[in-house]
Amino acid sequence: MLPSPSHRPRVHVGLLVAALLGLVVVLLPALTAPAAAASRSPAPRADAAASGTFRNPLNTGPDPYMTHWKGNYHLTTTQGDSIKMWRSPSLGTLATADPVTVWTDTDPSRDRNIWAPEFYRFGDRWYLYYTADDGVDEHHRLYVLESERDDPAGPYHFKAKLAPPNHADDFAIDAGILQLGGRLYLAYSGINQYQHNGINIAPLSNPYTVSGDAVAIDAAGGCPEVREGPEFLYRSGRVWMTYSTCDTGKPDYQVWMMSMPLEADPLVPGNWHQHQGAVFSRADDRGVFGPGHHAFFTSPDGTEDWIVYHAKSTSVNTYTNRTTRAQKFTWRADGSPDFGRPLATGATQNLPSGDPGTGNYWINDDGRAAGPGGVTYTGAWNSGTGCATQCFWGDDHWSDRAGATATFSFTGTRIVLLSVKDTGNGYAAVSVDGGPERRLDFHGPIRVGEAVQYVSPRLAYGDHTLRIRVTGEHNSQSGASFVSVDRAEVYVN
Repeated sequence: MLPSPSHRPRVHVGLLVAALLGLVVVLLPALTAPAAAASRSPAPRADAAASGTFRNPLNTGPDPYMTHWKGNYHLTTTQGDSIKMWRSPSLGTLATADPVTVWTDTDPSRDRNIWAPEFYRFGDRWYLYYTADDGVDEHHRLYVLESERDDPAGPYHFKAKLAPPNHADDFAIDAGILQLGGRLYLAYSGINQYQHNGINIAPLSNPYTVSGDAVAIDAAGGCPEVREGPEFLYRSGRVWMTYSTCDTGKPDYQVWMMSMPLEADPLVPGNWHQHQGAVFSRADDRGVFGPGHHAFFTSPDGTEDWIVYHAKSTSVNTYTNRTTRAQKFTWRADGSPDFGRPLATGATQNLPSGDPGTGNYWINDDGRAAGPGGVTYTGAWNSGTGCATQCFWGDDHWSDRAGATATFSFTGTRIVLLSVKDTGNGYAAVSVDGGPERRLDFHGPIRVGEAVQYVSPRLAYGDHTLRIRVTGEHNSQSGASFVSVDRAEVYVN
């Protein structure tokens, strides 16, 4: 999220390919003269059980919220012009699930800059909270929808605007719902005496009615400008409130925490105890910057706790390239959550406990694969490991020689190509099973890696090929014509 003292408009990541994989910064090795032409045969199948693992990112959007309900993960992220939801029985297939549009609006006061949707079940209905404006950032307000049946994907109808009496017409974003002692509270980021975007908490008489003034919480954060995205955990007799600090465009965007006893009144600011220091922050050595705007969910069998969050793969101050990631967290002996450090995208993680798995598998650029297939090269290609943890298995291939090809062979129904976007990249032509070529631009205004370059159409299950051909051409903004190959993800259903 971008709340900042200057109230600059935010630029959000557009929906590149519905719910597909996202971005990771890659520091390419020095672009030396192309090596001699090489051809690589597929390596033996890797030992990893692909069906039991997954890799981030899960979505190309920021500001994620996710829950597992009746056999499916349900995920929302900021899309800007609407609210979309992705559903999948496995975390490993969420990235390629087709989105459902659950809300659009024709009211001009709230049909622009739709941010940070979150959905909660109360009774047999779901309530979807979100932020929207009329195109002016300072006009952001909080709204809630109500489902027409017991389904987080709706359909929904508009229910109410949420405005505490003492902030009836003030800037407000990032609603989170606190549940204590059978009562509900609206926590959000908005104007108070501490920040333009500070943490406020107001009472609710039901999921869609604010019943009193908001109180301001003086939350620390390591930077002055932002306290946003409050979320809650309940454990060891305490409620733990986590929130994001710093402008989300900065690489130092991070998560801080406060807590109080479960029996305390959350509307008394002095009841909140500040925990010092960030509890989740950038990991430069893993290529992760600005991790925050998070939520929590449990594994399908209820035995594990997980955090879902957005982060960037570049240290550049930018609101683009924020992607959704997830990882498991644990608890310390004193009862506080231990989120650890954010993992590099491409890091292989075990699926949540009770997740049925996918059968999907990866093929690395060096020919290693977790399923049937591999990759072969013709023409002149460079390869190297300079990108370390920021590349899948720490390596990639690249070439600027027209006519050079990389061909993945695979068995499945769809293939996704992930590789580097860079200021010196050019055009490639891709084709499936020898069919017509599609021209792709691998150039990017900043260097990022693990970017989705291509998603094949759905194919009949069986043996297929994907060929990437270097054209030797580039657009007018690029300095060269390199094409990068990092890995492919193969989907089998």
